[in-house]
Amino acid sequence: MDVVDGEMKIEKEYDQGFRVEHEGDDHQGRLPESSKIKKKKQKMAIRCDQQYTTPPPPDLPIKFRKRIRALGGSDIALVIQKCLFKTDVSSDHNRLSIPLNQIRQTFLTPQETEFLNSGDNKKKCSEMEVMLIEPPLRRGTISLRKWEMKKASGSVTSMYVLVGQWNSVAWRNALREDETVQLWSFRINSKLCLALVNRRAKSNGYFVEF
Repeated sequence: MDVVDGEMKIEKEYDQGFRVEHEGDDHQGRLPESSKIKKKKQKMAIRCDQQYTTPPPPDLPIKFRKRIRALGGSDIALVIQKCLFKTDVSSDHNRLSIPLNQIRQTFLTPQETEFLNSGDNKKKCSEMEVMLIEPPLRRGTISLRKWEMKKASGSVTSMYVLVGQWNSVAWRNALREDETVQLWSFRINSKLCLALVNRRAKSNGYFVEF
């Protein structure tokens, strides 16, 4: 440190909002360690919130809208946007899970909901055969069911699932774990149909169709 008139000059620094004064071994004027740690944790929490904040879901791509309109479809709605889990792309599971608590808006009529609720879970599930438009605009059919999954804690998680031909859909579209997909619903003559959009997150927070 510099010496001015025989006295030690106090150097003041600011490190992430904390005042730090150095004068030999004298630490007077510094914030208590507990306060510094608390403030650092608060700043880290803010950074984490900013980093992992989910951006608004992108709209349905124009080519899908044109395809749906060409088929006479209407009432387009986003059902879910989700990151694919390992079980969603596992051939042993052969299903795409649609947790009820992640559904963005109602896509079933009361009659359809009642029908899917009438099954006995996995062994005797009630299912609906629906049209599915895949990313390359390929049309096919897939089964929609409702499952009740019991956890080790004893609680029950409800979800819809796409089953039947899901393995083929995942394979044709090279779906991979951690990719982001959207499932959209629409109606043709009041009949439920679905569209699957494969998206991949970019570093700037936006999504691009894959």
